Amino acid sequence: MSTATEVKTHKGAPQVSDRARAENTLGQKLVAPAIILMLVVTAFPMLRALYLSAFNYSLTAPEDREFVGLGNYVTALTDSLFWRDTGITVLYMLVTVAFELVIGFAFAMVMHKVIFARGIIRTSILIPYGIITVVSGFAWQFAFSYQNGFINQWLPFIGDQFNWFGETTPAVVAIMVSEIWKTTPFMSLLLLAGLAQVSEDMIEAAKVDGATWWQRLWRVILPNMRAAIMVAVLFRALDAYRIFDNIYVMTAGSVGTESISFLTYRQTIEQFQLGIGSALSVLLFLSVLLIAWLIVKLFRVDLAQARQEG
Repeated sequence: MSTATEVKTHKGAPQVSDRARAENTLGQKLVAPAIILMLVVTAFPMLRALYLSAFNYSLTAPEDREFVGLGNYVTALTDSLFWRDTGITVLYMLVTVAFELVIGFAFAMVMHKVIFARGIIRTSILIPYGIITVVSGFAWQFAFSYQNGFINQWLPFIGDQFNWFGETTPAVVAIMVSEIWKTTPFMSLLLLAGLAQVSEDMIEAAKVDGATWWQRLWRVILPNMRAAIMVAVLFRALDAYRIFDNIYVMTAGSVGTESISFLTYRQTIEQFQLGIGSALSVLLFLSVLLIAWLIVKLFRVDLAQARQEG
């Protein structure tokens, strides 16, 4: 077809159609102002951090600044604390995003299918996302308190005096619960947009063919939501990897709950080590880029196909 986004040549190489090329050019023009604005706002801080990362620089002794090249990066990458915090950060990201994806999809299905009181239900589901993260962090810290929190009362098998913030594992679980509660509505909102793009005709056709609910879910709904799922997972994974607020409020990074963002904060703000702190921020930025690349490669979404172009 002449309208095909990609056609195979006699050598098997894909050839982009004029329509796809024109849409790609238009897309670049539309996003160019936003990209230019972001570069203007962020270019100086990023370049400044890259510059400072090449020095052994402490605010307590600014006159003793010493050029060390890649020394700060070597120090960070050979420190067991950096890798421990990287591991706990990846754990935060994987667990919270996985739970948010499942729960958020369930919420999206409810919001998509409900007929009566649709506005009230959607608003109720989105309330946690509208609460400031610091406020929700304090609320969950109180909920998990072993003295007067209600979590221990709801789980009598763990004991009334169980200290959630006394060891690494329960403290990490508490932080994950607060993060999942706070950001699942955002995930459900993105997935709801994807559900709205699934053709009802395809679902009805699957019903006529005798497909069960699970078969329709796995073979019709989810494949057609692949682009929306990728966007939801990408946004939340990048945000979860930079987790800071809940950790700061609930544990202040104690008992092994410290993330990479918190380690960077502690080195830069609390200990005034601008050199190593800047190096950590650069490593964090590179990690975020790597995660984004891996997610895009993992989903392998064909955006032209997602737009249902022939």
